[in-house]
Amino acid sequence: MKKEIKTLKQEALDVLTQNILPFWLDKMQDKEHGGFYGQMTGRYELNKEADKGAILNARILWSFSAAYRVLSKVRRCEGAKVREYLEAATRAKDYILAHFIDKEYGGVYWSVDHLGQPKDTKKQFYAIGFALYGLSEYARATGDREALDYALQLFDCIEEYAFDPEHNGYIEACTREWGEMADMRLSDLDANYPKSQNTHLHIIEPYTNLLRALRELQAAQECAYVPVIGSVIPIDIAVPTETIIRVEAALRNLIDIFTDKILNPKTHHLDLFFEMDWTRGAGQLESYGHDIECSWLMHEAALVLGDEELLKKVESIVKMVAKASEKGLNADGSMIHEANLGTGKKDDDLHWWVQAENVVGWLNIYQHFGDEEALQRALRCWQYIKDNLIDWEHGEWYWSRRADGTLNLDDDHAGFWKCPYHNSRMCLEIIERYS
Repeated sequence: MKKEIKTLKQEALDVLTQNILPFWLDKMQDKEHGGFYGQMTGRYELNKEADKGAILNARILWSFSAAYRVLSKVRRCEGAKVREYLEAATRAKDYILAHFIDKEYGGVYWSVDHLGQPKDTKKQFYAIGFALYGLSEYARATGDREALDYALQLFDCIEEYAFDPEHNGYIEACTREWGEMADMRLSDLDANYPKSQNTHLHIIEPYTNLLRALRELQAAQECAYVPVIGSVIPIDIAVPTETIIRVEAALRNLIDIFTDKILNPKTHHLDLFFEMDWTRGAGQLESYGHDIECSWLMHEAALVLGDEELLKKVESIVKMVAKASEKGLNADGSMIHEANLGTGKKDDDLHWWVQAENVVGWLNIYQHFGDEEALQRALRCWQYIKDNLIDWEHGEWYWSRRADGTLNLDDDHAGFWKCPYHNSRMCLEIIERYS
C-alpha cells in the first residue's frame, strides 16, 4: 500500500471516529422524545423543537449502520465504541419505523414534528430511497429481519408508484395517498420537473445496497451464522432468489437510464431535470458535485451486478463523466457546486458534500484505472477539507466556505439536509477500499 494511501486511511478513520460520529452521539440525540434533534444552526444553536426530516434520519441510520459494519472489522476500533454505533443505528431505525413509516398508505413521510407526529406527509421518492438505503444497510450490518422486510416494502413502493412504464424512469413525488402532485420539487432550489437526475441517483444508490444486502444475507442464510464483534447471531431471513432477480433487473435498468437518458452525449455532464418523456429541461445546468458522485455510484452499481459486458460499457462512461466534472475543480483541489451556462451564474461555494464526493470519485478512478493524477486530485481535496471544512473545535464539518474563503455560518451545522452521510461515507469508503 502506498504511504499516501496508508496516511489517508488513518486520517479518515480518525476524522470519522473522533470528529463526525461523536458530534451526532454527544450533541444530537433527543433523549426526551426519541431519535435525533432536527436542527443545530451554523452558529451552534440547538433547536430542540425543529421538525425532523426523513432524509436526516435515514442518513443517520445509514451512517451508524455502515460504521458499525465496517469498523467492527478494524482492530484499532474499540469494541465499546463500535457497539455505541450499533446502539445509535438501532435508535435511528426504531424511530423511523415508529414515526416515519406511513402505516396506512405505505412509504415514509417527508417530515414529522419534534414530538414525532406526521408534519409533511407527501411521498418524495428521494426520501423513500434514503430510508431504503439506511434500512438495507442496517439489515446488512446486523442480519435484522424487520429492517430487511421494511426495505423490501419501500422497494415495492418505489416500483409501484414512482416507476413510469410508458417512458421508463422514476417520478419525483406523490401525495400521501399516492396521487399526483403539481409541485414535485425536492427543495425550493430545484426546478419543478417530474423527473430528475438527483432522484434517480439516490434510487440507484439504495438499489445497489439492497442487492448487496440480499446476496450477503442469502449467503449467510446458507451457513446459518454471521460473526458480530466476536460472537455470532443466527440468521433467520429467507431471501428468495426471485426477489434478488427483481432488484437486479431494476438496477440494470437504472444504469441504462443514466447512460442512455440522463448523460448528455454532447457535454458528457449529467443533465438535471426532465419531462416525463425525457425531454431535457431547466436550461444549461451543470452540477459538478453530482457528476463526480454519480461517476462512482454508477460504477459501483455495475460492479455489484457483476455483468462484464455492462461493466465494460459503464467504465468508459465513468471516466468520461469524471473528466467532465474537472470543469468544477479549483487549483487547490476543491470543487465548486454547479453552474448555469445559460445565465452565466455559478454557485462557487465550496460545499462539504461536494468535497467529500470529490475525494471518493477520484479515488475510485485511481483504484480501478490506475490514474495517478486522480489520486493526487483526491489527496489535494482531502487537504482542502482538513484545512477549511472540518470543525475541529465543535465536531462535524461546516456547510461550506464562500468563494472568498469566508466560512458559511448561515446554513445548518446539522439539519434537514446537513447529515452525517457524505462525509462519513467518504471516510468509510477509504477505510473499506484499502482494508
